[in-house]
Amino acid sequence: MRFRDHRHAGQELALRLLEWAADGDVTDPLVLALPRGGVPVAAEVARALKAPLDVVVARKIGVPGNPATGIGAIAGDDPPVYDRRALEMLGLAEDDLAADVARERAELHRREELYRRGRPALAVEGRTVILVDDGLATGVTARAALRRLRSGNPARLILAVPVCAADAAASVREDADDVVCLYEPSSFLAVGEWYEEFAQVSDDEVVSTLRGPGILSEQQHDG
Repeated sequence: MRFRDHRHAGQELALRLLEWAADGDVTDPLVLALPRGGVPVAAEVARALKAPLDVVVARKIGVPGNPATGIGAIAGDDPPVYDRRALEMLGLAEDDLAADVARERAELHRREELYRRGRPALAVEGRTVILVDDGLATGVTARAALRRLRSGNPARLILAVPVCAADAAASVREDADDVVCLYEPSSFLAVGEWYEEFAQVSDDEVVSTLRGPGILSEQQHDG
């Protein structure tokens, strides 16, 4: 199974979540995207569920010399979440990554300011919160975001992705009340291999999507 692009993945995921919502206890749903790739996927989910859309900015902490491989992640001002087994295998201590954490924290705050333009994050307390990304490879970024959201006391916390690595899905189940994944292939190298077109999502696209047609604001949702 491969998705044409982010939008197609979001449409397919939305169909599954509509079925899931019909069978479950969904309270005041809120859809939150992990930018940037999760935003166009989450937009389709938010439209289908008629729920507000917002973002949770999390940043991956990469392996020194190989930043594309995540060994940890941060969300908000929370402490980093690390893959402890990977740290041990690489002979790394948390202090070895302090400079990387500081750099990614600065980028995280830059993106939060850019995407929200001074608007506060939407409240999650007492709500069914659905965190959406375009795929799950290691799971460490999703875990950081889920732990950040859990501190806001949501009624239920769900992770929803179109495709996921089996071991990553297992790791995030400790931090989510439920994990919805359309496709869990036996062989998984990278999220992009499951998309025919895997274009990079820009900051401008994130901002325009959050303000785009069919996306409910919190005021519209409350009204």
